Amino acid sequence: MVQNYDDDERIDDVKEHVESGPDSDSFIAGKIKATYYNKKDAPLTKTNFKVLVELTGSEAGEDRPGVDIILVLDVSGSMKGEKLDHLKTATKFLVKKLSPIDRLSVIKFSKEGIRLCPLRVMTREARDNIEDVINELEAGGGTNITAGLEEALQVLNDRRFVKGREVAVMLMSDGNPYPHEADGSQVDVGNVPVYTFGLGQDYHPKVLQSIAKRSKGGTFSTADVENTETSNLSIAFAQCLAGLLSVVVQDLTLTITKQKSQINEVFAGTYPQSRDDSEGSVTISFGNLYSKEVRSILVDLVLDEVNKPKGTDVLEFTYSYKPPGGEKPYDAPPVFITVSRTGTPSEQENPEVLTEEARQHTAQKMKQAQVLADDKRFDDAKLTLNEAKTNLERNELDQSNPKIKSLQSEVNQFLKLMESPEIYEKLGRAFAFAAELSHSLQRFATRGDVNELRIFATASMDQFLEQVKKYEVNPEEPVPTLADDLKERIENDLMRDGVYGGDDHGYGNVQIDDGIVQFFRGVHGFFKSLLIKVVSLCNNN
Repeated sequence: MVQNYDDDERIDDVKEHVESGPDSDSFIAGKIKATYYNKKDAPLTKTNFKVLVELTGSEAGEDRPGVDIILVLDVSGSMKGEKLDHLKTATKFLVKKLSPIDRLSVIKFSKEGIRLCPLRVMTREARDNIEDVINELEAGGGTNITAGLEEALQVLNDRRFVKGREVAVMLMSDGNPYPHEADGSQVDVGNVPVYTFGLGQDYHPKVLQSIAKRSKGGTFSTADVENTETSNLSIAFAQCLAGLLSVVVQDLTLTITKQKSQINEVFAGTYPQSRDDSEGSVTISFGNLYSKEVRSILVDLVLDEVNKPKGTDVLEFTYSYKPPGGEKPYDAPPVFITVSRTGTPSEQENPEVLTEEARQHTAQKMKQAQVLADDKRFDDAKLTLNEAKTNLERNELDQSNPKIKSLQSEVNQFLKLMESPEIYEKLGRAFAFAAELSHSLQRFATRGDVNELRIFATASMDQFLEQVKKYEVNPEEPVPTLADDLKERIENDLMRDGVYGGDDHGYGNVQIDDGIVQFFRGVHGFFKSLLIKVVSLCNNN
């Protein structure tokens, strides 16, 4: 008999919230900050040219969509003891961070998948009940990933209340699939994002990466049970959750159209691209975007020849998205990128373009090193990583740039995991698979020393990282609510932008009313956006 899971709890008391104020760093259309980088001039002749477009999500605010999370937990025999303790700690932190607009269902799997609770609205009572369920988990049996994943998808497919909901499956395993064919590879996950987590040093990372890669936007993260100060399951769960609870837009697409140019190639990772040759355009589909998360798109152009010095439009871009819970898509007005054509152009490439090229080069070299190491060619793999390291140390790159520093840390950590074939087998291969998918999606995934390796991490993830460290020291201490988190991030934004100041002792004693925060943030953003628009109009005239 097939079990039907249409018993998901109804979400009540979900309030409508006004959109938060505009981001004060630059011009914003809707909930996205659009920035582009390129050389300001180019020769009169036909020439290659590069443009970097960055889309950054604004602060999610209190109007974020509720999330339906299906937590799929491996409780096979190898989880006995310390691993099961890590699992319980990590899961209980996740439960404490959810709000009443979120719902959670928990599934355990060993030889079969078993749903432990329906999709429950995360009230205080529900959180307490689910913590009791987690405390009662026991380990034993095989590792049937397929059964756990199929059970999770059925819970999602059978829901009654689906409108405006984000969904996610978080699947954790510590071992190789048993039976071997039960690795989840035959499960069609559709448009559901599946975030996978490998615990320890004795599992098949390719299996978990493959499941995440086949899903829509899912990542693969690693978690250690030995070096828990730098990487553990609590940290991995917390970093993933921080993103899921800060979705700012859904179904984000970017369309780039040629203007007095030809588009050679658009580098945007593995996100789907579609071309319209009649329009000379390329559209990239990104799915959802977290608060303060960035998508970098590098466009390789060939500029048309011109017969005299002048300013020419070389590229147009626009984007659209669906507001969380909204029916009508938001379409941003087009942005035209203009370049001065001159007989004496500067030769220096834009620093941000160079940085993005360095990131893509580093990701490519790490993938090559992983392939070489899997072929037992460890000397060649190390040589490849050292080439990446040398490239990152070039004088042309801004060595103080946080992205460059994080890339250098990533390469150095991977090199350490190449010190011996044994270390690579236990930790290095998983690190490489997590890095590959993270870079292709430009989305944070836990791997290695997360204190140093923060590439693609958001402000919300940084918050959760500090909170989960404190939680592990004292699990009985209350964790901050999402409202507390939001207020802290807004205050930090205001301090950084100089909207209000403090004395030499910092801002620890300043108490700010939420309404005042929103007021000053809105005023500051409004005038800065207005100034940018005026300057843009003057330049066009």
